[in-house]
Amino acid sequence: MKRISVNAPNQTAFLVSLILVGIGLIDAVTTVIVLPIAPLWLIAIGYLVLALACYSRRF
Repeated sequence: MKRISVNAPNQTAFLVSLILVGIGLIDAVTTVIVLPIAPLWLIAIGYLVLALACYSRRF
């Protein structure tokens, strides 16, 4: 069986993910930020960016 190699994400990908998840959480809790995308999708995209950065070497 081939092992899946997982790497630490670079700082840029981590910060982008953190910002997306943070904005999604703030938008879910308050009504101050009005975005055309649902907060759940922002959080999901943030975690997807983080997961892709962990599985990719160049991301």
